[in-house]
Amino acid sequence: MELDALKRVTRRTRLLNHGRHENSAEHSWHFAMAAMSLAPWAPEGTTISRVIEMALVHDIVEIDVGDVLVYDLAGRAAVAEREAAAARRIFGLLPAAQSARFLALWEEYEAGTTAEARFAGALDRLLPVIQNLHNEGQSWRENDIALEQVLSRNAHVAQTLPALWDYVEQQLYSARDQGWLR
Repeated sequence: MELDALKRVTRRTRLLNHGRHENSAEHSWHFAMAAMSLAPWAPEGTTISRVIEMALVHDIVEIDVGDVLVYDLAGRAAVAEREAAAARRIFGLLPAAQSARFLALWEEYEAGTTAEARFAGALDRLLPVIQNLHNEGQSWRENDIALEQVLSRNAHVAQTLPALWDYVEQQLYSARDQGWLR
């Protein structure tokens, strides 16, 4: 029942109909589906089932710390230790073997050193970008985000998913030209 609280964590991006903001549980589901759908673009040797597991656990810490805007670098740094404590608390509610497994998945995702974690991290960054491209830059406009911020913060996506990023990058320049990004 602890996980139900993830449904109450509001993110900055609105649903595609410009209605309410999505919640972190919806984002995690969307992320898991993206991992399944975009598996053909994963680096060779990537275990997609592990990426899906990371998608489902990566934001559970937001139950305790909330969502921090990806472009708020100071906020992201300030919350890192609180997220680690949240991971230990929440996963600690599970039996020892499950607790260790879930915590290890979360830590692997955070470290970003395995093929699975890099693919997962790229997808996690890519989804809000794609949503913004389909929402006329909604959260970018609301948070005064510049094209350079999006390009810089998502540089690792280009390394992990170069063909897909090439397409998205073209769309980002178009978004700037339309006034959706500074």
